Amino acid sequence: MTVETVEFSARQQDAGDGSPGAVAAFPYDRMTVERFREAFPRARWRDDLKAWFVPGKRAERRLTAWMGREWSGVLAYADERGRDAFAFEPITSPYLEAADDLVVRTPYSRTVIAELRAVPWARWDPAEKAWRVPFRSFEELYRRWPAIEDAARMAEPEARRRREEERKASAEHGDRRAEAAERRRKRYPVGEDASPPLDRVVMTHLGCVVFEAITGELVEPEIAARFYPGVVPDAGALIWAAWRRPAQAELVQAWPARTPPSPAELARGWWQPTIEVLREERRSAASLERAQATRRSRAP
Repeated sequence: MTVETVEFSARQQDAGDGSPGAVAAFPYDRMTVERFREAFPRARWRDDLKAWFVPGKRAERRLTAWMGREWSGVLAYADERGRDAFAFEPITSPYLEAADDLVVRTPYSRTVIAELRAVPWARWDPAEKAWRVPFRSFEELYRRWPAIEDAARMAEPEARRRREEERKASAEHGDRRAEAAERRRKRYPVGEDASPPLDRVVMTHLGCVVFEAITGELVEPEIAARFYPGVVPDAGALIWAAWRRPAQAELVQAWPARTPPSPAELARGWWQPTIEVLREERRSAASLERAQATRRSRAP
């Protein structure tokens, strides 16, 4: 029986013939069962409940008291065994110290939090700003420690700065900045002979938009190739069209397409959205509008 999976539970239950009683459930362990049978000689195993049935009106109260005593003894033994394991093979790390329990202090990391939450009985101590892990959970902490320590080192301020500098120096970062700057222009290439309808929700390679005007300005070939490679009209030149994001009300009123877009519509650059796309766009628009309303309400 591993200590990490020990769980005792007791609840009221009748014997099936209306006589009162309670059931006790706990993982099988020969010594625990022997102690249980000594404390409750009238208990019997119920296959239908996968638990022990103890008859009597006060059975639930008696079971709860016994389990409290048994559980405290099991935990004390498990803590002692964990201390012995730690003394035999300790974790040597700047992120861990041993006191009455094991204290883990690391820089903030989602990976560290996820790993420690998976350790039984680990808890966050807000006063100490550290995770506290009882010795009974040492084996599980030891198993997860390499991942915890690696994530903690990656979360150090110096490591974060180094990664940020490397990211900014990369060619991908420059491409993302250029793409974001292009999106802020609120323009989209459309075919000279295949202009989209104005003031109506349509789908594009940027998502759902509402075109407000066709400027007639020619699109530079290098701009189209770099930022809009999916727009390839059959004939005619590409010209710029001004767009905006649709409001939730416009998305609700938009009429969905019955079929997905054809290759020709994808090459044209705009098409009628399907109901699945509209549903996702409506959720996003509603979330954005709620956030904007909250910011406005908090503004002085």
